[in-house]
Amino acid sequence: MGDVVNLNQFRKKRNRKTAEDTARNNRASFGRSAAQKKQDMNQQKKRDALLDKKKLSNKDEEETPSEN
Repeated sequence: MGDVVNLNQFRKKRNRKTAEDTARNNRASFGRSAAQKKQDMNQQKKRDALLDKKKLSNKDEEETPSEN
């Protein structure tokens, strides 16, 4: 006969492992210092500003009457 296995212990062990994996992934993605976050935010602002400068404005599209 096979060994008796406690399914509750098996489930708890499996859940602990998945929780550890999730925590490891979260530490990698969210565990940044304030300086790193600020640097990323400044880079994003520069990219947005550069993109806004290159945006074409078309006055014809803004002044078209709405269709009724």
